[in-house]
Amino acid sequence: MRGKRLVIGILSGIFVIAGSVSTSAKSNTYTMPKVSLSKTVVANIALKPQSSSQLTDYVYDTVDPSSPNYHQYLTPSEFASQFGRPTTDINDFKSYLGKYHLKASVYPGNLAIKVVGTRKNLIRAFNAKQVKVSKKDYRTKVKLPAKLSAQTVSVIGVYATKPKSKKTSLAVTPSLPQNPTPPNTDLSKTSFAKKYGALKFADHYQVSDLYKQGLTGQGQRIGIIAMDDFNAKDVLKYWQQTGVNADPSRINKIYSIDGAKTGHLILSMGLNPAQIESTLDVNQSGAVAPDAKIDAYIGLSLKNVTSTTSSYYTAFMQAVSDDRDKQISTSFSPNTELASQWEQGASASLGEYNDAFNLLLEQAAVQGISVFRASGDYGPRELALKQFNHVFSTSPYQVITGGTTLPYTRITDGRLITIDKERAWGDTYSNPQTKPANYGGSGGGFSILNPTPRYQQGFSGVNTFRAIDLLKYKRGGFLVNKDPQIIIGKGSGRNVPDVSANADSYTGYATYVSGQDLAYAKDGKTVISVPVKQWTVNGGTSFVSPQMAGANAVMNSGTTSPIGFWNPQIYQFAVQADSPFTVLDDADNNNNLYYTGQPGKLYNQATGLGTVNFAKLYTKFSSEGAH
Repeated sequence: MRGKRLVIGILSGIFVIAGSVSTSAKSNTYTMPKVSLSKTVVANIALKPQSSSQLTDYVYDTVDPSSPNYHQYLTPSEFASQFGRPTTDINDFKSYLGKYHLKASVYPGNLAIKVVGTRKNLIRAFNAKQVKVSKKDYRTKVKLPAKLSAQTVSVIGVYATKPKSKKTSLAVTPSLPQNPTPPNTDLSKTSFAKKYGALKFADHYQVSDLYKQGLTGQGQRIGIIAMDDFNAKDVLKYWQQTGVNADPSRINKIYSIDGAKTGHLILSMGLNPAQIESTLDVNQSGAVAPDAKIDAYIGLSLKNVTSTTSSYYTAFMQAVSDDRDKQISTSFSPNTELASQWEQGASASLGEYNDAFNLLLEQAAVQGISVFRASGDYGPRELALKQFNHVFSTSPYQVITGGTTLPYTRITDGRLITIDKERAWGDTYSNPQTKPANYGGSGGGFSILNPTPRYQQGFSGVNTFRAIDLLKYKRGGFLVNKDPQIIIGKGSGRNVPDVSANADSYTGYATYVSGQDLAYAKDGKTVISVPVKQWTVNGGTSFVSPQMAGANAVMNSGTTSPIGFWNPQIYQFAVQADSPFTVLDDADNNNNLYYTGQPGKLYNQATGLGTVNFAKLYTKFSSEGAH
C-alpha cells in the first residue's frame, strides 16, 4: 500500500493537478538519482539599443500600411546593424568578461549577451554585493566599468549569495483547472477532436474555414517557451487520438540551459505540473496547425543552478534571435508583476527585467514574429493576495490571451448550472466553497509596470472599467461575497487581455501525459515508482495561447509575408464595421471574478476585444497587404 505522495519538481509554487490515471499493477522500488549540480551558471546582460525611440517607431511601422517600412521585417543581422550594439561594444564586453574566465556570446541581434561561468567568477566580474532593500528583502547590486554600464539595461542571473526562494511563487504557470470527468477515448478521432481537441477550437472560432482553403500551417514553425521537458511520445499519442499529423519530425527540442540529459532525469523524477504544461503547449499548437513544426525552447536548470528568471530570459531570447519561428507562445512566467514577490537576491529588479523583456519582444516584432502569452487563471489576482497582480509579462509587444466559458448545462451537488451563451471565464458558481479558496477566471486588469500603449490610447473601454467585487480575500484565499457591490471606475497602464477564447475546464480540452508517480512506502523512507498514463480534461488560458499561435501559423501559411505584431492592427480592425471580433460586453453573468463587460464599449478587462473569427481576421490581415 502506498503512503504519502512524493512530489519532486524543478519549479516552485506551481498548482498541482490530479488526474484520471491508469497505472501498472506492479510498483517498483525507486532509487533516487544522484544529482550532480553544474558548476556553471548562465547569466544575461540586456543591452540598450542604439536608439530606443527609433526602435519603437520601427516596430509600429512594420504593421502600418501607410509606412514605407510596412512588412519590411529585419533579419537578426540587419537588426544588429540598425538597432543593436556595435560590434566594438560587444567585443569590449567579451574582453572584460574574459578576464574573469567567463564565456560571453552575443545573441544574434546584438541586444543581449549570454554569460556562462562559475558563480564565483560572476560575482568577481560584476562586483556583486548583497544590499538590503527592505527589512525582509535584499537584492544583488552589480557594478560594471562605466563604459559597459552605460550600455546596459539589466544584468540578469547574478547573485552575491546563493538565491533563496520565498514561500510564495517564484515560478508561475497558469494552473490547469480540471474537469472531474475524463475524456471518452473510445470516440472516433473526428468526434474526439470536436469534443475535446483542436476541432473544438477551430470550429468555434472559424479556423476550420481556413482549413477548407487549404491552410494548415504548412511551411510554418511555432516556437514554444517552456520551463520543463516533456515526452514527445505523449504529444504524438494526443495527435493520433485527435486525427492530427503525428510525424515525430514535427517536434524539435532546443535546450537553452541544461541539456537533454537533465531533461530526461527530471522526467524520471515524477510527473509534475510543469511537464504537463509543456506537453499541452506543444500538442495544442501543433493540433490547431496540423502541418506546422514545433520548436520547444526548454529553459531547464537542475535545482535552479541558473535562476528561473535567467533561464526564462535565455530560452525566450534564443527563440527570438534564432528567428526560426514566426509565432511564439508561452504559458509560463518567472513571476508576477509585484515587486514584493520578486526573486530574492536578484541582480535585476522587476523594473529592469521588464525593460529587458520589452526590448526582447520589440526585436521579435521587428523580425515579423507574433508573440502570444497566457493571461493567467485567477482573474485579477494570479497570486492569492489582496493586491491585484498579473503574471509576468504584460508587455504591449505581445498578444495577451484571456479566457471564456462556452455554453453548457450540468448538475453539480444537486444544483442545475446553465451557461446559455459564451461569457468571460470567472467561475464562482459551479463549486462555491465555505472556506477560503481560489477560483478560476481569466487574467485581466491593468499593468503596474507598462503604460497604456499607443494602440489602446483613446480606445473604447480602455482605462475605464465595470466590476463586481465577487470575492473577499481571507487568509491566503477568497470567500464569495454574499452582497457584492458594483464598481465603476478608471484605470491606467497596459490593459489586459487583448483577445479571449474558451478556457473553462467544464468546456475544456483533453491532455495526455505519462510518467512516474513517486510515493513513499509505509516505512517513510523507501520510494516506490508506479508508471502513470493520464488522460484529463483541463482548462486555463494555458490552452488559449498555444491555440492562438497555431491559428496564426495557419494564417501565415497563406501569406507571402508574416503577419507580425498583431496589436496595432487588431485594435484598428475592432472599430471597423466588419470587425473580426465578437465583443462580450454584457454587464451581468460575464466577469473574470471581478471585471465585467462594459455595455456599448469595444473593450473590457475580462475578455479584451472579445473572441476571434479567424476567417475574418485572415481576410483583414490579407487586405492590409500581407497576402
